[in-house]
Amino acid sequence: MTTDRRLALTAGLLYLATFATSFPGLALRTAFFDGDAAPATAGSAALVELLLAAACVGTALALFPIARRVSLPLALGFVVSRTLEAAMIMTGVLALLATAAVRAAGGGDDALVALHDASFLVGPAFMSATNALLLGSVMFRGRLVPRVIPLIGLIGAPLLLASSIGVLFGAWTQTSAVGAIAAVPVALWELALGVWLTVRGVAPGIPRPADHGPRGISPASDDRHGMTRGT
Repeated sequence: MTTDRRLALTAGLLYLATFATSFPGLALRTAFFDGDAAPATAGSAALVELLLAAACVGTALALFPIARRVSLPLALGFVVSRTLEAAMIMTGVLALLATAAVRAAGGGDDALVALHDASFLVGPAFMSATNALLLGSVMFRGRLVPRVIPLIGLIGAPLLLASSIGVLFGAWTQTSAVGAIAAVPVALWELALGVWLTVRGVAPGIPRPADHGPRGISPASDDRHGMTRGT
């Protein structure tokens, strides 16, 4: 198995792990904040969210060595964006655990719930759309996977951004029908990417930095034009 295949497999499995943790995490959080679950549910939700945050960062680290050969700025941007998404998830975890502690003490938790909702908007909404724009551009430009897969993300990202802005200004809620529908394309892009990377990997023949000279001309190309080092 080549290095690229191992990296793609790792990234694919981690993308699938984000799905395996995000939906249960959402269900557990919702049940806790709605008061329909036992206080221990907060701990379960926090654990699942921690795994989600780790998987988010892992996808970026696994794909960076591949993505940088297509576009270093986009690859770096994806790592930063994915890390910020994980940071927002962690902020939500802190708010969740703090809410559980305040409720146990009989105090008010409105501010903590609001903090959690804000982190959920910035992380899984705004940052997920940004991730789709950055990584989708890399995958599309580099033809690393069938172009229809990143195209779904590139189309869905503006929809999710627009929906998130609507949530920000109170037009609708993030869990409303509008918010849910707007999130579908980006979710589909991440699922399709995870499955493809796991099963097939990335397209072979991605140029490596060592394959090119200082002006992007390969040594073989230099020789064909009669240019040799040391002359």
